[in-house]
Amino acid sequence: MMEMNEEYMINAKHIYDKAERKASNYFRSLYNQVQQKSYITNLTKDINHWKQNHIRHPFLSLFHKGKEANEIRGYHSYIQWLNYTGKLDGYLTRSISYLYMRDLGKALHDSTTQNSIQSVVKKLKKQLLRSNKEHMEPFRLPGLYRMAQKENIEDTFIWLINKLKAVTSQIPEGMDAEHAKRKIIKIVAGTLMHELEEMDESTPSEIRERNLQRAIQLGYAYGLTYPFIDDLLDANILSAEEEKNYSQMIRKTLLTGTVPNLDYWNGENKAFVYFVHSELREAFERILSHQTEVSRNKFLEESYIFFNSQEIDRNKDLANEQYTNEELYIPVILKSSSSRLIVRTLLNTPEDEHIDDRTFYYGIYNQLADDFADMFEDLEEGAVTPYTYYLTYYKQRNDLINPFELYWTVISNLIHHVYQNDPMSIEVILDRAINGLKRNKKRLGTKRYNEIIGIFAADMPKFNKLIQRLVQKASDVDFFDKLLRDHMLSNFKKERKEREEFQQTIETIRKQVNSDLTLESVQENKNLKEQITEAANYSLATDGKRLRPIVSWFIGVHEYGLNRNALTPLLKSLEYMHTASLIFDDLPAQDNADTRRGNLALHKVYNTAVAELTGLYLTQKAVQEQASLQAAHPETVLRLIQYSSEKTMEMCKGQAMDLASKGKTLTLEQLNTMSFYKTGLGFEASLLMPAILAHVEEKEMQGLKQYAYHAGIAFQIKDDLLDIEGDSDLLGKQVGIDVTNNNSTFVSILGLDGARMAMWDHYCNALEALQEVPHKTNFLKHLLDYFVHRDH
Repeated sequence: MMEMNEEYMINAKHIYDKAERKASNYFRSLYNQVQQKSYITNLTKDINHWKQNHIRHPFLSLFHKGKEANEIRGYHSYIQWLNYTGKLDGYLTRSISYLYMRDLGKALHDSTTQNSIQSVVKKLKKQLLRSNKEHMEPFRLPGLYRMAQKENIEDTFIWLINKLKAVTSQIPEGMDAEHAKRKIIKIVAGTLMHELEEMDESTPSEIRERNLQRAIQLGYAYGLTYPFIDDLLDANILSAEEEKNYSQMIRKTLLTGTVPNLDYWNGENKAFVYFVHSELREAFERILSHQTEVSRNKFLEESYIFFNSQEIDRNKDLANEQYTNEELYIPVILKSSSSRLIVRTLLNTPEDEHIDDRTFYYGIYNQLADDFADMFEDLEEGAVTPYTYYLTYYKQRNDLINPFELYWTVISNLIHHVYQNDPMSIEVILDRAINGLKRNKKRLGTKRYNEIIGIFAADMPKFNKLIQRLVQKASDVDFFDKLLRDHMLSNFKKERKEREEFQQTIETIRKQVNSDLTLESVQENKNLKEQITEAANYSLATDGKRLRPIVSWFIGVHEYGLNRNALTPLLKSLEYMHTASLIFDDLPAQDNADTRRGNLALHKVYNTAVAELTGLYLTQKAVQEQASLQAAHPETVLRLIQYSSEKTMEMCKGQAMDLASKGKTLTLEQLNTMSFYKTGLGFEASLLMPAILAHVEEKEMQGLKQYAYHAGIAFQIKDDLLDIEGDSDLLGKQVGIDVTNNNSTFVSILGLDGARMAMWDHYCNALEALQEVPHKTNFLKHLLDYFVHRDH
């Protein structure tokens, strides 16, 4: 192994020099076309033909009715509008064609490729039109999980969810966690596309399952390099010394095929760097474990080319006035092509010189488009890109190539030399170019956009006039991946804000509930200490989650408009009832637990008899509170108490079932029933009791019941998982109690992986149940997220 590694180190310069020569030849070809202005003649002809299908004649506009695309707001509304106007098929066809061209290196004129594209379009259209509900759309977590279930890879999908959660939670200020998450998901989607393209209907299901699992794992492993190498080295998080050492570690890894140990690290970011090192080591070793010796070396070569070209660009200084055109553009060509070629080496796809060449020539097209969009952010950070450098020095140096001219030259070269004037390729490339300029104009504002274009298009006024007319007038040039990107980022930001509000509101309500719970002691005989009230207050004073009253507050006040003060007795009753159930659970005759919520269990502080009486006392106190709901009609209060009493009896049955099951192996059906009685009923009550007070219709009540059923079981499964994997300090109780007591749990019946899959299945079922609830359900969605992601 060492000989191979040493040989690779010796050949590293040769490998990069070889790639650099190829990039240099490509650059010289583009440079000549820029000098000759041949792109203007070629593209003018292409555009004049193309615009016939994209610019509506003014006379015909008089007869056009309905909104334009740019007037449509929202992901779902836009998809519905496209379908209504008959544009959805064409929209999806060009979108998927673009992905096949960009990510898979495919030639669009190929009949096999066209068949594959139409197959994907057909499936995607069906999914988009079938799922219009906010939480169940195909590209949000529940929809993706359902797709994973169909492919029998839900265990790998759960692994990915947990990995993304761990990574984004560690990303420090100064880096963009939402961007990192989106980027990793995008890479995973790309590897899945590659894998799906290599399979067909004849692929055996077990091989398909294995390959898709591999694609997800490898996509994540490669995607991890974006936040933890590219973004980290760009973000000024590390000190200069740390950055130098970190870059050396990455370079050594790629040269030797082995991740160096991180025995000692100087710097204030030690904890973060150790986490990153651990994750990257695992990712790198996962990638290499799937490689043959040949593909392994190819992967290391492409990765080295990518990293080295990135480093060359990263180390450039915008204050340096002497960079040549070659120094500016050759690293861009190398990093933009190698980043996509790496994916093919990851999956051991068959060698295809044509695909590799198309990928190589295509990369700079995307990179120049991205650099144009990011030029002001790059300028602010002092980053050297073709655009930032040109903006800085175009007045002093007339030898600099105008990157905007080079961009259109690349487009002309792709159309006429790489894709051989294929009509679909022309359509997709020009659509993408005009759409990119439209988006930038909208983002920058017309004034700033025109100022920038005035600089970059100064030497091609006639051609620019044609382009800007298209930017202003052309329609049907948008793409699904851009819509999805915007939608995903919007959802990430929206969900982050909602989570923050959710947590803040929860803390506010928890404090309010805690202040209301304390019971006043009635001292009838000064010589006798009233133990029951004291014991009840001891149990109530521990740091409980107060989930049930919090849920009732949200549903009652936030959704149904009930008066918060009038609802206080109900909130108190729910926590009294829940606390009573915990006191009973902990008794020696039941779970025999020593601690609860980080404190000694009640029977350990007093004795078993006092604990039993305190539990009974709290159940009666709960009924008393419910009977004091004076703002509601007496018949409504009676109905609520009847419902509450019925659920209390059923919860007792559930605990009795639990006791009877000690030492016995339950079926999954029995465990589901018992869990619902023990846990789900409490959530159901917290939802339905406010609904009863608000006189909600039966259909909505049934939707809330279904949500509570699945949410309660998901909560219980998470409890069972935490009993195995949790932290006693965070949980506030011993772990392993179920194993000690030989209890049947979801983990003992299904195993760890099976329990996780069951939890996520109930998660999806609960969200699907909310489709029957017409009110806003963001709180219930975030509550469910809390259930499955909590650590205590």
